[in-house]
Amino acid sequence: MLKNFIKVLGLAAIAAPVFAAPAAADTIEDIRARGTLRIPAIVNEAPYFNKDPRSNEWSGLVIDMASDIAKVLDVELEIVESSWANAILDVQSGKVDMAFAATATAERSLAVMFSDPTYYNSFVIISADEDIAGKSWAELNSPDYTFAVDIGSSQDLITYKFLPDANILRFKTRDEAIVAATTGKADGMVNTLFNGLVMSKRTPSLGKVNVPTPTLSTPSSIALNYSSDERWKTFVSTWANYNRRIGNVQTMFLENLAPFGITASDLPTGYSFSE
Repeated sequence: MLKNFIKVLGLAAIAAPVFAAPAAADTIEDIRARGTLRIPAIVNEAPYFNKDPRSNEWSGLVIDMASDIAKVLDVELEIVESSWANAILDVQSGKVDMAFAATATAERSLAVMFSDPTYYNSFVIISADEDIAGKSWAELNSPDYTFAVDIGSSQDLITYKFLPDANILRFKTRDEAIVAATTGKADGMVNTLFNGLVMSKRTPSLGKVNVPTPTLSTPSSIALNYSSDERWKTFVSTWANYNRRIGNVQTMFLENLAPFGITASDLPTGYSFSE
């Protein structure tokens, strides 16, 4: 009886592989098999994205970061033209493999997962009004001030939390918000540090970049599809941590800010890319 039982166990062990669960998806091998790494890109979003209208070639911080990952994977970079509003949806639907320069929020984490930070960004107010300079968020949170912001952005969320008593003019596009600030309809424009530096250089009448206290910094991460396997998630976060900590991302940033005449000396005192 015992011999027969052992024999049955032996047969079961041999047959077990037939009933084994299918192998888990391997995102990296899927990307290598396809031969391309797909990312969303947005027109006229320097220093993150820039598309040459004559050659249709893309450049910018995100292109540099994504190109480095594509190089590690030994694949080509594939650009999918999109928008900030649709980039997360592109990741969620599987249209792209990852989306850079994504601000991780609780709401967004319900749709996609986020890597470790690639760098840290700060929220600022670009204004030509000298009265804005040196003030705290609490001091600017007053009906005496009117600020412009592009609706649905991470900076828009900041106005709800830190400027609930101020007058906020919300626009569909950043360009509309810039017009409001330069024509006097608003005292300034709420945005992020690197966007603010570029806008200030491009449109001097917009004013200077002000960093209200306390400094509000947020991690900029890479958005990934929740169905991605652990190998892919670990690889992307490892890339982000390594290149942030050894200064590669900082170098990429400064190279893409240089065409606008922006150098490390233009960054706010105490700002750090890594924390």
